[in-house]
Amino acid sequence: MLIRPIQENDVPAVACLLKVLARQFIVNESTPEGAATFLRENDEGAIRRYIAIGHVYHVAEQDGEIAGFVALRERSHLFHMFVGARWQRQGVGRQLWETARVAAIAAGGSGAFTVNASNFAVPVYQALGFARTAPMQLLKGLFYNPMALGANR
Repeated sequence: MLIRPIQENDVPAVACLLKVLARQFIVNESTPEGAATFLRENDEGAIRRYIAIGHVYHVAEQDGEIAGFVALRERSHLFHMFVGARWQRQGVGRQLWETARVAAIAAGGSGAFTVNASNFAVPVYQALGFARTAPMQLLKGLFYNPMALGANR
């Protein structure tokens, strides 16, 4: 498994993976309007805009295929982390997270991080050391769980 910074030609595959996984694990619990908004705000064009404004993306590549990806905003907010179904439970998410975490700290981040986890992803983030900071929230028709990881972790 190769973990590397995203390249322009990765964006379509990343957007496709996000769409498939979001439908399965995130927007299935949302209102129809919330689902449509999330998918629109995370399509191929949006990912390009996020990269342009400074979100740092890394991809996991296996045999030329994108197995997963991670993105951090402002060296402190875990903005995206998705792993394709056939690579889940193999440590890919942990590898992506560690790469993003180390890169953020090396770029001047404090080592404290936040994430808005889907209900499905809460156990994943807990396994990475994140803890809930508030009860489940609803915003723009989407449910999420605010979580944080302190700088000492």
